[in-house]
Order: sequence, then structure tokens, then C-alpha cells
Amino acid sequence: MRQWLTRHAQNCIASVGRLVARPGGSLLTVAVIGVALALPAGLNVLIRNGEALAGGWESVRDFSIYLQPGAELSAAQSIAAELQANKNIQAVEVVTADAALDDLRDSGGFAGVLDSLDNNPLPHTLVVRPTADVPANILQQLASELGERPIVDQVRLDTDWVARLNALLDLARRGIWLAAGLLVGAVIVIVGNTIRLDIENQRAEIEVAKLLGATDAFVRRPFLYTGFWFGLTGGLLALAVVAIGLALIGGPVAELSALYGGSFRLLGLDGRSGLAVVGGGLLAGLGGAWIAVARHLAAIQPKV
Repeated sequence: MRQWLTRHAQNCIASVGRLVARPGGSLLTVAVIGVALALPAGLNVLIRNGEALAGGWESVRDFSIYLQPGAELSAAQSIAAELQANKNIQAVEVVTADAALDDLRDSGGFAGVLDSLDNNPLPHTLVVRPTADVPANILQQLASELGERPIVDQVRLDTDWVARLNALLDLARRGIWLAAGLLVGAVIVIVGNTIRLDIENQRAEIEVAKLLGATDAFVRRPFLYTGFWFGLTGGLLALAVVAIGLALIGGPVAELSALYGGSFRLLGLDGRSGLAVVGGGLLAGLGGAWIAVARHLAAIQPKV
């Protein structure tokens, strides 16, 4: 076992030396692999930030209930108490007609017009915040029931665009999986072609080794380690590319969010996604090397 591990360590280190001995070709192959893996990783970061942004807008699920003009405040408070007892409702805020009028007056431009009115034309309003896990159809049903009450003038519920956003995010998520599969396949082809060229360049050495009694496993091992290093360095390069991209756009995104009164910060790759990128690179590198070796190594036989 010790000798077997020693041979693996020697082949692992020797494969690094061969890659370093030809820096131009090695760096080009690693760069192609890194860019190929960085594309789905970057798209995954985009989806994560889209989900965080959509999930951070808690008020998008709020809906407003406008009572009939002239309705008593006690009626608004009664509906608020009824809604507060509903398990699907997180909070209810009663905005009185006087408070709404004061807010409109303070907004500017309407003070003179409002002062000329004999009475307050604004109704009492209830701002309802549902719980985060309540389905959209339950909200629609609740809004319809409230809208049928005589004292209620209008119920304003607008969650359709949130459903559309979630549908788009789900579609994009599936697209990422498809793109990731295609790009990992491209990495396998790239590594396989590189290993094939290495096999052809070392054809004479392989024939001599087999003539001296080397097994296929012995001959195969250095090429598999070459694919391993290609996949590992390509995966790490992909993480670096994504990190650099996030660092470049993180500042402008924060400034844009601040202009809209928010404090959104870009999310990076989580640990599981980072491991998936590196692991995908490793598997693709080893897979490409194994396919190339299995296909071309058997065709090389020593000539006695």
C-alpha cells in the first residue's frame, strides 16, 4: 500500500511538472475551462441575487382595502381586528382618512386645493401584510371576499408581477442547469482533446513502457492526474472570475440601491455552489482524461 501511494504521489507531482514545462498551452487550456465553468456559476449568482431581491421586498405582497367615503372609523377597526385574527395575516395597519389627508398635504402641491375642500374626501384605508408563506390564490380569495362587503369600496391587490418574476427565475434556473451540462460537456471535450495530443506526443514512450511490461493502469495514471489538475485549476479560476466580476459591479449596484432608498448588497457564491463548481471541474477533467486514455491508449501496442 505504501508503494502504491508513493507511485500515485510521484505521478501527481510529475504531472504538475509537465504542465509547468509547457506554460503557454497549459494556461490556455485552464483559461478555457475556467471561463466555461464561470458562465453557469455567474448565472447562478445572478439568480441568487434575483431571488434575494424579490424576497427582500416584503411590501410587494401587501394589499390595501379602501372603505367607502364617509365610513366610520370603528368599521375600519372592526375589519382590522377580524383580519388580525386570520392566521394568514401578519399585520394590519389602519390609515385614517385624516392621516391620509395630512400626508397628502405634506407631500406638497396640494395644500391650497385641500384647504378649499369642505370635508375630507379620502376614505379610511387598511394596509394588510400577509404572512410570507401564504399562497397567492388564498390572497386572491380573501381579497374577493373583502371586496364583496358593502362598506368596502375597493381592494387593491397586485401580486401578479411577483408570480411572473418567480416564474422567470424558475425558468432561468432550469436554463442554468442546461447551460452547465453543455459547458461541462465542452470541458470534457477540451480536456479529452488535450490528453489525446499528450498521448500522441508520448506514443514512443508508451510503446517502450508497455514493451517493458507496464500495465495499462500504470500508463494511464499520469494522464488522469493531468486531467485532474486541469479540472481543479479550471474550477478555481472560475471562482476567481466570478469573485472579480462581483467585486467590479458590487459598488455600482450598492450605489443604485441607495438611490432607490434600499441597502441591497450583491450575494456571492455560497459554499455549496463553490464546491459544485470545483467538483464539476474535477469530474469533467477526470472524465475527459479517462475517455481519451480509454479510447487511444488501447490502440498503442508495442512493436516487437
